[in-house]
Amino acid sequence: MRSHSGRRLLLRSAVVCTLVSAVLAAAALVFAQGLRDTDRTRGRTMLRVIKKDLLNRYYDPTFHGLDLEARFQEAEQALEQATSVGHMFGIIAQAVVDLGDSHTRFIPPGRTARFEYGWRMRVVGDAPYIIAVKPGSDAEAKGLKVGDALLAIDGNPPTRANAGMFRYRYFLVRPAVQMRLTVQSPGGPARQIDVATKVDMGRRFKDLTEGEDYWDLLREAEGNSVDHRFLESAAQGLLVWNMPSFVESESRIKATAAKMNRFKSVVLDLRGNSGGYVKILTLLLGHFFDHDVTVAQPVGRSKTLKPMVAKSQGERAFKGRVVVLIDSDSGSAAELFARAIQLEKRGVVTGDRSAGAVMQSRVYTRQTAGEYVLLYGISITETDLIMADGKSLEGEGVVPDEAVLPTGADLAAGRDPALAQAVLKAGGLLLPEDAGKAFPFVWRD
Repeated sequence: MRSHSGRRLLLRSAVVCTLVSAVLAAAALVFAQGLRDTDRTRGRTMLRVIKKDLLNRYYDPTFHGLDLEARFQEAEQALEQATSVGHMFGIIAQAVVDLGDSHTRFIPPGRTARFEYGWRMRVVGDAPYIIAVKPGSDAEAKGLKVGDALLAIDGNPPTRANAGMFRYRYFLVRPAVQMRLTVQSPGGPARQIDVATKVDMGRRFKDLTEGEDYWDLLREAEGNSVDHRFLESAAQGLLVWNMPSFVESESRIKATAAKMNRFKSVVLDLRGNSGGYVKILTLLLGHFFDHDVTVAQPVGRSKTLKPMVAKSQGERAFKGRVVVLIDSDSGSAAELFARAIQLEKRGVVTGDRSAGAVMQSRVYTRQTAGEYVLLYGISITETDLIMADGKSLEGEGVVPDEAVLPTGADLAAGRDPALAQAVLKAGGLLLPEDAGKAFPFVWRD
């Protein structure tokens, strides 16, 4: 989530280091050129610059007990054995990931192609499921179905703890031209399918020339660009607001907040919301309270960090019933919003436990020298965020007041019991079958 200074609270599930090495080094077919001596030299330079940035800027000068010097020396030695550019980027990424921090990431240079896998997953409870299959994709042709339990990707089991690493590895660090998936349909046997990736050489993946944020880049790579969506029932006095991120303009938030006041109840659907701007978080929260709320206290190397405060909108604030719906992909600002509502007893939080990825970080753009310039970056956590109860959400997430988890059969049938239950808590009525049609997954063309 970005403030005016460029800081941003970022998303995704916290990293368990013992689980991610295999993910970044997975033996999938990688679309990458061979490694030249000049590439290897650039890799060493990237690694050294990133280490220096971490030494100077990382919020915890002890690095959680990790011997940073030794770890980066090990990575530099591993670069000598790298066989491709993708392999090299994986080694650099792993050295950074070993900090065990959800927001500190190596951002590799932009690619000259776009990779579309044709399917998306989400962890429900502790189990990963296929939540979307793109029409016309090889995944659809091979029989992959929404609601399939995803048991393994290239032999590595995805879990709640490492799901973010799969996205990072396959969408940013080492895209693959083919994956072997092990899946299981509801009530059926486990099966393996090899899914080919659509590689579009005519669409260059954006780089960091405009100072792009890591999570913006990940969303761009995943192709999940959805606008705010609404479900209104004047008869029930109910508004459902499906908010995909906190990357939004103040005017848009103010206009939607004004619309809320025409209803008795609001369901704020933050499932899949990976975060966004600090100012938008505090602005939106201010529309739900008749008093100022201290959202969190940043903690880092600086001793003069100011608390994050949501200022009340006074008479413009919504006074009705509030329900917040979250899932395992609700990260960063979405988590702070849900937890603030929960701690202040302003409403009910329902759904699944959130990502547990709530830190404040900044992206630093760097470039190599030589015959041609490569832009790369490093996202560095500069502060942890301590909430009003004295706890950090990092690695923990927001536990809903009421857990509602769809089954594989629900997903396969197009039912959305989580949204249906959230509407019920808000005093409305929406059948799971109808809820499943409200906010369908949208594929970017």
